[in-house]
Amino acid sequence: MTIEAIFTLVQFYLHHPSLYKKYGSIPVVSIGKYCEQNENLVIPIGIQVHSRSVSFHFFPDRTGSTYVIEKTTSGWINGFIGVTIFAGSLPATRVAVADFSPSFLTCARATIAALLGLALLLALQQPRPKLTDVPPLIVTALGVVVGFPLLTALALQHITSAHSIVFLGMLPLCTAIFAVLRAGERPRPAFWLFSVVGAAFVVGYAAMGGIKASLQVDLLMLAAVIVCGLGYAEGARLSRTLGGWQVICWALVLSLPVMLPITLLTMPSSFSHVGMPAWIGLAYVSLFSMLVGFVFWYRGLVQGGIAAVGQLQLFQPFMGLGLAALLLHEKVSWVMLVVTLAAVGCVAGAKKYAK
Repeated sequence: MTIEAIFTLVQFYLHHPSLYKKYGSIPVVSIGKYCEQNENLVIPIGIQVHSRSVSFHFFPDRTGSTYVIEKTTSGWINGFIGVTIFAGSLPATRVAVADFSPSFLTCARATIAALLGLALLLALQQPRPKLTDVPPLIVTALGVVVGFPLLTALALQHITSAHSIVFLGMLPLCTAIFAVLRAGERPRPAFWLFSVVGAAFVVGYAAMGGIKASLQVDLLMLAAVIVCGLGYAEGARLSRTLGGWQVICWALVLSLPVMLPITLLTMPSSFSHVGMPAWIGLAYVSLFSMLVGFVFWYRGLVQGGIAAVGQLQLFQPFMGLGLAALLLHEKVSWVMLVVTLAAVGCVAGAKKYAK
């Protein structure tokens, strides 16, 4: 354990007096960011706070399986919360593009989220990213702030939710590929089997509906999935050092000088034609899809592994269709339920063989 690590831990507990006042010795699962990002170091099992000193109790990381298990479980929980929030993105976007242009919707949601993110960074006095962090932040912004929202908004003017499932079913596999290429993860061969089978179930379900669309729309959705998978992997990789919510906030802030002027240029001359559903859709994609969801999502990817937790996205299409059935009164078939159960099995298999 380095001097820097010990200093970090002391600082953590000095800023959380209620923890050691209540327990005296703090369990490893509450130690904080440093050990989350450096699990290969010697990990302290607890810290005993005395009147004039702090004593540390250590064991090698090979016996620290409890901490690793707790962190992985937390990652899957955070990832599931993130996917649940993202599930409302496409239905909300479909409602919003009925009254807003795709370009205005994309830029407006990013601008609103960026202003909220900037306020959060200033309020919590977060340090600026290092110069070396800027290129990954730009890639993240291009993927999840600009690329995916814009491309899907353009495509959803012409396709149904069933059609979008074809491409969303490929997103977990795409994320896993970028996790290998950009984040250095190495899942076991069985993981790829479950990932491909899961994607095939989802795509096959959508194909049963006899989907018809133009090649241009298909290319828009395919490009959206690719840039989104890249944005997820790049943002999660950077979250290991910068922090999950900080990554999405800084990515939004970096995009603000571009998004704000375009928002003003593409803003409708009048909002009298905009109905309440479109305003609700804009509010949802701005606050939840663009900001809150990523707080949980990036934290989950870092804790549980990008490729593994990314498989939770297999649930997103069915959650989205469930919301559409609840809010838009679309029919839910028994086939959808069967395929959802198959997706659950594939996610469980991918989780088992991810490392």
